[in-house]
Amino acid sequence: MQYELRTQVIEPRRKTFQYLIDRYGDRPASRYEEGTIDVQATEHFHYRPLWAPDKELYDEGWSTFRLTDPYSFTDPRQYYYAPYVTTRASLHDAFARTLEYLESRDLLGRLPEPWRELIAHVVLPLRHYESGAQMVSTAAARFCYGASTAQCCAFAAFDRVGNAQILSRVGIALGGGTATLLEEAKRAWLDQPSLQPLRRYVEELLVEEDWAVAMIGQDLTDRLIYALLYRRLDEAALLGGAGGYSLVAQHLNGWFADQCRWIDALYKAWLADPGHGTANGAALAAAVEHRLPAAVEAVSALAATADGLVDADCRAAVDEAAAAVRTALSALGAPIKEQNA
Repeated sequence: MQYELRTQVIEPRRKTFQYLIDRYGDRPASRYEEGTIDVQATEHFHYRPLWAPDKELYDEGWSTFRLTDPYSFTDPRQYYYAPYVTTRASLHDAFARTLEYLESRDLLGRLPEPWRELIAHVVLPLRHYESGAQMVSTAAARFCYGASTAQCCAFAAFDRVGNAQILSRVGIALGGGTATLLEEAKRAWLDQPSLQPLRRYVEELLVEEDWAVAMIGQDLTDRLIYALLYRRLDEAALLGGAGGYSLVAQHLNGWFADQCRWIDALYKAWLADPGHGTANGAALAAAVEHRLPAAVEAVSALAATADGLVDADCRAAVDEAAAAVRTALSALGAPIKEQNA
């Protein structure tokens, strides 16, 4: 008896779900598309919110920013649960290795005293800034329209918890394995004069009713803070004998570059929308003109404290970052005014 082994290709009857075929044609869909596109419910809701009876549970009216097709925006990183978790696990594993190296060489303990003070009184209190950002992102995930946007906002909220944990671990390591510096950082967030403008700014975002305006406000301070703490001070640390700080800063700076990818893509989608692009552009410009001066004021107070400790011209770094924000948004197509001389 003889057996013949042959390969037989069985063509599937359909390559993906019908709603994706209707949108993209009969082609294989990516896992991201299958787990994201048209996933949000659009009808047959159980009830309207009792505190907002004019709105559905998922309602475009929660924001002035609209998209004709909410799925014209997609995450350029193509994150759904599995790749997001894998990527972030790698990020935190890398940070854990960095922290282990810092502790094994006592690089945090050997930091010059001004840099220890800077971390304790400028950087560590921003654990609470990250916590505020987490709540802003969570609200955006709840009230935005379209699963592609909701996913990005929800992942950003989880990221903020991770960023706060990174800062907490640095504080514990710098404090010799105790939470003393973290306790001091909390008191500083509540009472230190240079942090109160930033705290006020974050709390105002928490009560902003338009989720998109709140996210824009958060992005503005992010762009100033991350440029100051994790780029300008990173460079100053390398020249000032504080290499341990630079090793920490690289992880947060890398995260922020990833965060900007989806934020910028969302801005582009708003501005390029065929039905709402003009209105979105005007609303974006209005949000920036309203929030950016307050963001600059808040972060400048933080920069002044940093300038009193290290020679890094931090105040100028904030002004440069603010100008870069205007330039970047203008390049995306937003009608942003030129900064007054």
